[in-house]
Amino acid sequence: MTDSGPADPQRLDRCRGEALELRVAELLADPTHEGDPLWQALRDFVDHMAHQVARLERISPMADRSPSPWPERVQHLSQRFDRQINRLEKAIRISDRYQTILNDLNRALEDASSHDSLTGLPNRSFMADCCEREDERLVRDTTTYCLLAIDADRFKLINDTYGHETGDQVLIALANSFQQSIREGDYCARWGGEEFLALLAGADLSAATRVADRLLANVRAIHLPHEKGWINPRVSIGIAQHQAGESYREVYRRADSALLEAKLQGRDRYVLDSPGGGENPPG
Repeated sequence: MTDSGPADPQRLDRCRGEALELRVAELLADPTHEGDPLWQALRDFVDHMAHQVARLERISPMADRSPSPWPERVQHLSQRFDRQINRLEKAIRISDRYQTILNDLNRALEDASSHDSLTGLPNRSFMADCCEREDERLVRDTTTYCLLAIDADRFKLINDTYGHETGDQVLIALANSFQQSIREGDYCARWGGEEFLALLAGADLSAATRVADRLLANVRAIHLPHEKGWINPRVSIGIAQHQAGESYREVYRRADSALLEAKLQGRDRYVLDSPGGGENPPG
């Protein structure tokens, strides 16, 4: 005798349903039970179930809509019911799959609307919203934040010398480096072209300069191979700390002014927008 393996649960359910259906049909066909309240209740119940199965069959695009008299309703009722349940289960699985696809598409659309397609960093619109939320937070809080305006040095020369495709690779490498340099919870976005903006929540100038030092060091470690030679990009940084009553736009303008000063001082450094000034010498 061979082992046929575990029984199929759905097949067992169908067998039980068919056996029960046969017993019910036999009881309803026996005239000696007519007049018994339980017989009438059983007949009403079967009639109700047949009606429900017929409703399922009407909404199924594959349903067999051929009419049948009441005595035949009890015949194969469990098979009809099981068939419709299987179709509904299949429809639900398809619906769930499409829902998953729609959710994935929605997430992709949200990501596309808030992130730069080239570097994967947050875009200007997303960063502006983050800065506005930080301004709103400071209305209730006594902490501060810093903005780092970051610009790739001599980027036009890189594009003119190596081509725009290589220029894109430089921007991607810079973006990856920035992500590794900022602290957890900070944001760095592509602000436009070769300019980036970092938001350091809760950071004063002392904390911001530590991030800037790390950022410059990581950029200096980038060496991109090219047929014309190695490409070693550099960046300049302007740093400004939020002051009471300011909006992020005013903080950014001061950071951008400090960035321009870093360019004028020779690039590959940071400059602080502060009463005492301050810079980081080139590596």
